[in-house]
Order: sequence, then C-alpha cells, then structure tokens
Amino acid sequence: MKHTVTHGLGKDKAKEVAQKAFASYQERYEKYHPKANWVRDDKAEISFSVKGMSLKGSLEVDERDIAMELDVPFVLRPFKGKALGVIEEEIQKWIVKAKNGEL
Repeated sequence: MKHTVTHGLGKDKAKEVAQKAFASYQERYEKYHPKANWVRDDKAEISFSVKGMSLKGSLEVDERDIAMELDVPFVLRPFKGKALGVIEEEIQKWIVKAKNGEL
C-alpha cells in the first residue's frame, strides 16, 4: 500500500525536498540506521533496522506527489504507521520550506 504526500512543487524541487527530509530523518533517528539509495532519478530504495529486523521500501517522486511504500515483517506492523507518519512529517516540513523559498 502506497502512502502519498501531495507537494505541488514540481518533480525536481520535490526530489530535493525528499532528499532533505530523509537526511533530516537520518539524523534524528540514527539508531534505526535509515538509508536511502536513489536507484533512478525519481525513486529511492529506503531501509531501516528495528529490533534486529530490516524494513525495506521505496520513496518515489513525481510532478504531484511523493509516494512512500514500506514492507514490514508482521511482528513490526505497528511500527509501519509510525515510521511513515514520521517520514511524512519531515516531508511536510521541507515542503513548507520549499514553498517559502528556504531551500
């Protein structure tokens, strides 16, 4: 299931927002070892480690939305909503900064 955040910034600016938001997330949640590897211009593979288990997913950027998808082992399903929520919160902060010309 994809979780999307509408940005209204255009693809290039949205990618910059996604990169900055994920970098901020990496600093704040270093203990979860978040990683993002951009495999295409518009798509990053993301991963986290929680309680010795790895969570993997993707972050995709288009002209309108930033879409996140996270594959989570059954025992960590409660963490999925929290993880996506925290990432979305970071993205929303950076969207506001981008719209205010602060990037």
